Amino acid sequence: MADEDGAYLLDAAFARRAFSRASATYETAAVLQGEVRNLLLERLELTDLEPRLVLDAGAGTGLGGRALKRRYPKARVLTVDSAPGMLHAAGARGSWWRPLSRICADAARLPLPDASVDLVFSNFMLPWSDPERVLAEFRRVLAPRGFLTFTSLGPDTLRELRAAWASVDSSPRVHAFIDMHDLGDALVRSGFAEPVLDVERYTLEYADVSRLAADLKAVGEVNALAGRPRGLTSPRKFGAMRAAYEAHRRNGRLPATYEVVFGQAWGPRDSSGRSGPSNTVSLEDMRRQLAAKRGRR
Repeated sequence: MADEDGAYLLDAAFARRAFSRASATYETAAVLQGEVRNLLLERLELTDLEPRLVLDAGAGTGLGGRALKRRYPKARVLTVDSAPGMLHAAGARGSWWRPLSRICADAARLPLPDASVDLVFSNFMLPWSDPERVLAEFRRVLAPRGFLTFTSLGPDTLRELRAAWASVDSSPRVHAFIDMHDLGDALVRSGFAEPVLDVERYTLEYADVSRLAADLKAVGEVNALAGRPRGLTSPRKFGAMRAAYEAHRRNGRLPATYEVVFGQAWGPRDSSGRSGPSNTVSLEDMRRQLAAKRGRR
C-alpha cells in the first residue's frame, strides 16, 4: 500500500473536524452507510459469538453500537470515534445510550488493554485512517478467539467523480481507496487468522453533481488528502468538472459508484494454538446461508 504520490496520505485533523461538523446531518444523508451497516450486522448471525466486550470502531452517531447492544444484551459495548461531534450526537440520543460507553480516541491508538475485546465491529472507518496501523491495533486489543468484522471502500469508489476532476485539474481531489487484496495482505501481516474478504458494488444516482457533493459533505466525506488544494474551488473549475461528469449520465441520472469491501478475520492464536471457533464460515457458505435467511423472511 505504498503512497508514492500522496493519494492515500490523509490530513487526520481535517478529516476529524469534517466528521464532527457533519454530525447533525449524517443520519439523514448516510443511506448507503446504513444499508452496509445492516448487512455487516446480518453477517454476525453466521457466527456463534457470545462476546463480553464489543468495540464499535468509528461509531459515528451510535446506530451501530445501539444495534450491537440489542444483539448482545449481556455484553459491554464500547463506541469509539475520533470526532467529538459524532459522539456528542450519539450521547444526545437519550436513555438507550446508558449501557454503552463512548470513547473519543484514534482507532490507531486505542486506550484499551491487550487482548481485552471479543468483537471488533467497524463500518466505513478504514478509508479515513491508516489501515496498517489500525489493523495492527485491532489485533493488539482482540482477545484469542476474538472476531473482527469490518467494511471499507475499494478503488472503484467514486470513479466517475475522480475521472471528472482528473480531466480538469491535476490536484488530488478524490481519495484513492485500498484494494481488497491489499487489505487481506495487511490482515495477514497484522497476525489475523483466516481472513475472508469480498466486494459488493453499489450505484447511487443523482440529478446533478451538486447534489452528490452536498451528500458527501453531509456525511463528512470531504477531500481530506494532505496534498489537497487549499482555498475555495472557483466556479469556473467546478463548472468544468460538472461538464466532464455529464459524460457518465445514463437515463437522465448521474451515477456514483461505491465499491464496498466486507472483511472478517479471527484474533491471534492463543497458547493452545487455536485461532477461532470451529464453525468458521467460508465466503461461499456465507452467501448461501444469508440468501437462505432472506428467503425465509
